Amino acid sequence: MRGGDPTSLTGSFNASFSSASGSGSASGGNWVITNGTYSIAPTGTANTLVAAIEYTTAPSDGTVLMKIDDGAKKVEVHATGSNTSLKLVGTTTVTISDLDIAKAEDNPTTLILRLTLDGTDAKLYRHEIINDDDGTALYASVTASSSSSAGVVWGNANGDVKWGAIYYSKFGAFAPDELLISDFAQDTLARMGIAIVNQLKNSDRLYLKTQVDDGSILYGYDLSMNRISRMTPPMIHVVVQDIDSPEFDTLGGTKVRQEYGVRVFISTRGTNYENAYRDCLNIAGEVFDELYTNTGVLATTDSIISYNADLDIKLDDDDTICTHQLTFTYQRLIDMRHR
Repeated sequence: MRGGDPTSLTGSFNASFSSASGSGSASGGNWVITNGTYSIAPTGTANTLVAAIEYTTAPSDGTVLMKIDDGAKKVEVHATGSNTSLKLVGTTTVTISDLDIAKAEDNPTTLILRLTLDGTDAKLYRHEIINDDDGTALYASVTASSSSSAGVVWGNANGDVKWGAIYYSKFGAFAPDELLISDFAQDTLARMGIAIVNQLKNSDRLYLKTQVDDGSILYGYDLSMNRISRMTPPMIHVVVQDIDSPEFDTLGGTKVRQEYGVRVFISTRGTNYENAYRDCLNIAGEVFDELYTNTGVLATTDSIISYNADLDIKLDDDDTICTHQLTFTYQRLIDMRHR
């Protein structure tokens, strides 16, 4: 829902919500509600609900804004009567403070909330942020409470709230790095970059399994020297460096053939450079074998069409770290109708 009638949504793979109580109206690109809620039936025990909201008038304390109820367990997001806080309610209650739901501060942005429920595990993310720079979790979590009536619900019974967008997925309880709202970002980061990271982490090959810690196999968001210097080799960084679309496979552009350039940096340190080089080449070889045999193998929709290896050499007496680079080109057939 992008600000229009939630009960009459368009899109090739989109289902509409049902009006549970009251109603709302479209205004200024938002679905504005003063007394109304909307619902859809969940499937299974893992669900995700994302909302972009702004207060004109804060709903009263205890007003339910978002709820995921799978028929056995439920979690709710409640208003507090304030423009600066919300509550995540399960078997316990967590208050989330320092918000700007009414956009009263300088240079404000609309609040994005992501509510997930997976069995008894419930989380609420703000602005799609998982951790801060120090790795501290910035999301709230509670244990879901018991329930016997299923339904995914959003809206407000009082107050005046602008609902800019709603996204519901019945396919899982997804963190912000697992399900991105932009399909372009999802195809690039989650289905390409992070999928390769997870493939390498799950490998049973000798070096990848026993010599490289899972925490040292990462997507390369930050490859600055300050970041790399704080890590201990061996380490592997995966980066999607470029995307190209040489041709559209249909005249209407419903399917696009895209090529992804994926770079993998493998870094090691040894008692001398020869040992570092050899260990790095062994790990790089297993990275190549793992990706060549287990990714890009779907022929007409997902293939590796080329690769390149850039092998490091020592040129400075002070060099103690060896970094080999592998570059893969994946060609994928992307269904554009999800947009």
